[in-house]
Amino acid sequence: MTDSGVAIVDKPADWTSHDVVARVRRLAGTRKVGHAGTLDPMATGVLVLGIGKGTKLLGHLTLTEKEYEGTVRLGATTNTDDAEGEETSRTDASGVAEEDVRAAAAALTGEIMQIPPQVSAIKVNGRRAYKSARAGESVELKARPATVAQFAVDRVRQADGFVDLDVRVTCSSGTYIRALARDMGEALGVGGHLTRLRRTRVGPYGLEQARTLDELAEEFTALPLSQAVAAAFPVRVLSEDEARKVAHGNRIAPSTLGPGPIGLFAPDGGVVALAEDRPGYSKPIVVFAG
Repeated sequence: MTDSGVAIVDKPADWTSHDVVARVRRLAGTRKVGHAGTLDPMATGVLVLGIGKGTKLLGHLTLTEKEYEGTVRLGATTNTDDAEGEETSRTDASGVAEEDVRAAAAALTGEIMQIPPQVSAIKVNGRRAYKSARAGESVELKARPATVAQFAVDRVRQADGFVDLDVRVTCSSGTYIRALARDMGEALGVGGHLTRLRRTRVGPYGLEQARTLDELAEEFTALPLSQAVAAAFPVRVLSEDEARKVAHGNRIAPSTLGPGPIGLFAPDGGVVALAEDRPGYSKPIVVFAG
């Protein structure tokens, strides 16, 4: 069995995130594997997996900023807002001006309200939206806040009445890139959908650290838990006495590192816990020791 840690996988196209988890369970020799934030089957790139005690990190890593590269096609809509769905309309987009494209991207940058795609994992009345959509039912999804720090258009290409845009997006967790493609196309009056998506970063973990499943099959490697925590959170080194207290779930004096989560480390460099600072004390929220 592989020791606890975090594996950064370069997810292949046409695999679900669950497919990748199942494969890594076999490679790592443990069933205790989970992922931090799904990728659609069409998408490739960074998928962060927790192994062993690393699964305790995942709920905190899902909240981190993410980066993507992708291609938006203007001139057609689909029922999934990406190329995996059925085309629902087509409009000649060849007359769309580049300055209008960039203005539409700018309008979708910053703090926005976004309606998730019909085919998404959002629950409506206790049922996943994608299950309702596949049953032919239309569900009303409410707009949700999202933060798009960057929506850059790197290249504009004409293609048989369509306009293809190569884009880069930096955004908060829970932002749908295919919804950005849909909303940009709608704003420009020609419709749009996503044809390519590659996630290049989740929090501190990027493609430079990612390994393909074939590479992991040859030699399974994962970031040790202490290294994974130090990369993602502020680090606080404890005294022996503080480390003992935290290992038993007890509070200690607060730090000056912000509210948290904060990685708490023993004097020997081993990670003990994640903590949050409250007025007058620091409280462990995830304990790894023991």
